[in-house]
Amino acid sequence: MNSLAVKRRRFILTALIIPVTLLICFVVFPAFDLIRMSFTDWDGLSSSSNFVKLENYISMFKNKDLWQSLGNNAVYFFVHLLMIPVELAFAVLLNSKLRAAKFYKTMVFLPYIINGVAISYAFSYFFSPVNGAFDNLLEAVRLGMLKQSWLSDPKIVNFVLAFVSLWRFSGYHIVLFTAALQSVNRDMIEAATLDGANAWQMFRYIQTPSIMLMVDFILFDNIRGAMQVFDIPFVMTAGGPGYASSTFTLYTIKTAFTFSNFGLASAMAVAIMAIIILIYLVQNKLIHGIILKEDKHDENA
Repeated sequence: MNSLAVKRRRFILTALIIPVTLLICFVVFPAFDLIRMSFTDWDGLSSSSNFVKLENYISMFKNKDLWQSLGNNAVYFFVHLLMIPVELAFAVLLNSKLRAAKFYKTMVFLPYIINGVAISYAFSYFFSPVNGAFDNLLEAVRLGMLKQSWLSDPKIVNFVLAFVSLWRFSGYHIVLFTAALQSVNRDMIEAATLDGANAWQMFRYIQTPSIMLMVDFILFDNIRGAMQVFDIPFVMTAGGPGYASSTFTLYTIKTAFTFSNFGLASAMAVAIMAIIILIYLVQNKLIHGIILKEDKHDENA
């Protein structure tokens, strides 16, 4: 029995060698190098650089365009956040005995597997002011007075781009919620049905508490995705007009490769990692607090 445990431990350690090595080479080491670079003025070409202490971080906090870009990220975050209850409701519907449920699951998941650049180009033509399909649809339903410069009006451009992001990623979240709902204890659902629980009570008191860990993951995916938005605004508007639709990642990449300031760009990358981790820790504490509260409620009941 003792030798079996030793063999099992050896197998686990051997199996971990490759993934841990890859993690150190491609995640840990680059992360430390990124932090080191954030304290330099490296331009991306020179063989040497100067240590500038906290100048990059100070410059970053004073940059109004960067703060505007971060505010644009917040639009994506809140639009997706408000959509999560709707995605969960769709998942509950698809998890019920709905005819052609598999077909609907495929259809809602399809946008997620399409290349993001292709989606961005397609929606660029869709919202184009020159014979754009969306304006033609408005004309067809006699709502031509609502026509706008969808991709050049600073007041609405971020909401249009967030809608494209929503169209692309909502199906992914719905499928994840559906998978989580299928793992809910069927005995609990049958017992609740026998006790006369309606659909809302089952959703509120059984299904939602049972999938809080999946809610936690999707909320984190929302935070990460909102903070790292790049392809949609880059292809559809290039961050314009001005910096009206620029995002934190887009501004960071432009700082590095357009303005050749890799030191400042590294500081921005470190900052966005810190923001994501901080928001996740707060969110994680809140979610686990809700789970503990539900567990205590169940024990008291």
